[in-house]
Amino acid sequence: MGIGTGIFLFVVGAILTFALNFETSVINLDLVGYILMAAGAVVFIISLVLVMRKRSSVSTVRQVDNGGADRVTQRETRSDTDPLV
Repeated sequence: MGIGTGIFLFVVGAILTFALNFETSVINLDLVGYILMAAGAVVFIISLVLVMRKRSSVSTVRQVDNGGADRVTQRETRSDTDPLV
């Protein structure tokens, strides 16, 4: 979702900066476009970093034996981008 938001902000900023050629006395559309493009790039980069970070999950399975004793098994799954860690 963040990647799409970053691309959207960048595209809207580029349209405001390069495609619209009229002046307003209230706001500078070129400046707003550049700000939106910068914000879109920052959101895109942060979203990529968050997607690529390490993820881990722990699943716990509880089984009851015939004697009434509980057996608990835990499995941890890690998604590492760096195989040496």
